[in-house]
Amino acid sequence: MERYFVRYGFTRILGVFSPPNEDQIFTRGDQVIIRTDRGLEAGEVLGPATERGIDLLGSPPEGRILRRMTADDQREVLRIRREAEEEIKVCLRHVQELGLKMELVDVEHIFGGERIIVYYLADQRVDFRELVRRLAAEFHTRIEMRQIGVRDKAKLLGDYGDCGKTLCCNTHLWTMPPVSMKMAKLQKATLDPAKISGRCGRLKCCLRYEFEQYEELLENLPPVGSEVESKDGSAKVIGHEILAQKVLIETRDRVRKFVPLDQVRVVKAASATEEASQFGDEVP
Repeated sequence: MERYFVRYGFTRILGVFSPPNEDQIFTRGDQVIIRTDRGLEAGEVLGPATERGIDLLGSPPEGRILRRMTADDQREVLRIRREAEEEIKVCLRHVQELGLKMELVDVEHIFGGERIIVYYLADQRVDFRELVRRLAAEFHTRIEMRQIGVRDKAKLLGDYGDCGKTLCCNTHLWTMPPVSMKMAKLQKATLDPAKISGRCGRLKCCLRYEFEQYEELLENLPPVGSEVESKDGSAKVIGHEILAQKVLIETRDRVRKFVPLDQVRVVKAASATEEASQFGDEVP
């Protein structure tokens, strides 16, 4: 039986779901009602679940597609969204009354009514037991408190990035990949924090997308600090044009120029200290 990738929930979870029966076929964009480990939820079919896709996701949650969304289901989704706006106000009131040091980010009301998930930010551990009791009495359902980070906040509330496209974390990213300043330096991106930081205030996830390709191409080039021979004589490597596969050399006459890789011969490779210093790495 063919299974499908379905996106659901405020945090845009990707899961693998089985159809109600073998004869029922779903296509990309179909709005469906699914059963997950959280309860009854609304989701969107993205396409057939291939083995390669499942491997890339690691261990995605699984469940079952119950039906295509009906007109009644769509009205229920709209009603829940309207109620969620009021539920946020109620939660905020109780947080303020209890003096809890936390930032309320959003409230997710599960389609089937099995639970309400409260997303929040906090610098320290928060004792929210009294808050949970109050909310459970107010909403008559299970309350789940979910602490998130600033990148998750952008995923929940963010819209568009500097590139003009919808935020990656709000579309196709399944996990938040680690991003370092080394990635920006290697790709010769501006180091202005305002320009390389995303809506979350952290380094942009897209800095990681081509990093591995840059590393592979960099391996072909002599490290900065290496002594080379070119048609202009002896020189020292002082920089790279990684994508063009060129090296920036400085001759003994203090002349600097870019030279194709195939026009230089390495005489003495740079030491580990010199090679690491170009990206600010620490050398043991």
